[in-house]
Parts: sequence; C-alpha cells; structure tokens
Amino acid sequence: MTNVDVAELVRLRSQHPEAIAEAAARRPRRPLLGDSGRLMIVAADHPARGALGVGGDRLAMANRAGLLERLCLALSRPGVDGVLATADILDDLLLLGALDGKVVMGSMNRGGLQGAVFELDDRFTGHRAEDIERLNFDAGKLLLRIDYDDPGSLTTLETTARAVDDMAARGLPLFVEPFISRRGPDGRLGNDLSAEAVTRSIAIASGLGGTSAYTWLKVPVTDNPDDMAQVMETSTLPAVLLGGEVGGSVEEQDGAYEKWRGALQLPTVRGLVVGRSLLYPADGNVAAAVDTAVGLL
Repeated sequence: MTNVDVAELVRLRSQHPEAIAEAAARRPRRPLLGDSGRLMIVAADHPARGALGVGGDRLAMANRAGLLERLCLALSRPGVDGVLATADILDDLLLLGALDGKVVMGSMNRGGLQGAVFELDDRFTGHRAEDIERLNFDAGKLLLRIDYDDPGSLTTLETTARAVDDMAARGLPLFVEPFISRRGPDGRLGNDLSAEAVTRSIAIASGLGGTSAYTWLKVPVTDNPDDMAQVMETSTLPAVLLGGEVGGSVEEQDGAYEKWRGALQLPTVRGLVVGRSLLYPADGNVAAAVDTAVGLL
C-alpha cells in the first residue's frame, strides 16, 4: 500500500485550506455508469457515526492514515468506480489526487450515532445537496432506518424526502439505504433482514419526495438470499447491494461473496457498495478482496 504523508495533509489543511476546493474544481469527472452499466463503490462513511469497529477490533478504522492507504489501494484496482464517504475523508482523498476520474458519493446524514439514544433521529449533519453540487461530486447517499416504535424515525423520513427533492432539483442521483429497524432487549438497534421487512422498507423509500427520477436504492441481501428475487420486484428503481457487516473469518467473507453473486443477477440490481469487508478483509489482502468483488459484477 502507498504510504500516506499525514504531515503533508496537515500542512495543506492548515496553510492552504482552499486547496481542497481547488482540487475538487479541477478533478476530472466521469459518468455515473460506465459502459458496463454496473457500479462498484467502496464505502468509508462509517467513522462519522462513531462506528469504527471491524470484526473483533473496536477501533480498526480509527487510524486515518491506514484507512486512507486502504482506500487509495482499493480505488486503484481495475473495475472500482468510486467511493462513498464523509467530507473529511473525501477532502483527504481530493488532496491525495485519488478521486480523479472516479464516482464520488457524499454521505449526507450522520447524526444517528451508533449506540446513542437518538440513533433513529438521524439528522443531516453531513453533505448537503448544495455541497455535493458545489464540489462537483457525482451523487449522494443517505441512511433511512425506520422503527415503528421510535418517533425519531418520522424526523428522518421527512428530512429524507426533502433531500430527495433537493438532489433531484440539481439532477444529482441520491442513493437511499432503507431498513426496518428495532431495538432489542439490551437497547441496541438492529436491522430486520427478513424478506417482508426489506420489501416494506423498499416500498417506503421508493415513494419519498416529489419525484423518484434520481433516486437509487442501496439494499441489503435478505437473511435468506433465495428471497431476493421477489423482494426486488417491489420497485423499478435501480439498486445497488450493500456489503453490511461480515464476520472475521475467511469462510464468512466467502459466504458474503456468494450472497452478492446471486443477487447481482437480478434485473434492478446495478452493482455493489461495500466498505469494511473489502477494506479490512479477514486475510488482510485488500487488493484480492476488491478484485474478487469486482469479479462478481
């Protein structure tokens, strides 16, 4: 992996903060979809929720230089189209020149911090539509977790609808990641990946805002992958699969690949957005993990 010069990044940030906007302005862009009509996006927006763990390491993503090195390696691999991240990480990648010719997706709502009592009042504390437009980025992404027992979900639903409108008004794609969620006896929030719950979440997300013209879905593979064909009949919106949390063993990683492989054959599924399982694979080989995921497309 290429070593990231943290001292140089800090020097630019402290002495030339305008360098970030300048790098964004001159960044060569590309269409959202290439000739293949498929998308392979690497995700790194977890830290802004305080979600730093991978497997048994609760602070795996806390080393920013290490994360940036893994991202730069992933983005350099053939078939990787781009990255999804928050402003701090995208600013670093702009300064490193790693986003040229890549799809750049800004993460919009990060207010629902992992483990917080307000986790479902998921306010838009990240990129706004105007930021994504100003920085010449290519798309936005938001997380929509719906708990029928938590009034915070209503705030998230309403602000999600307005984000759909704001992005559509600018002709910018917005990837909506919906879940039906609930708290367990220990108070921890979990996502329901049953076929019925995922179907319901897709139906709700598809109808938000005044137009769905620029809305994409970012969906999980259901507990039973055989249910995915019926689940994905719920909407005609284009969709990508999310990677989700993968266990710490090579066997669990291989199992995730197989789940993605089958779902990628469905007509509305256009690609993958995967984060920790590719950046921090069980065997430590980032390039091989990324290449395997690209091969599934």
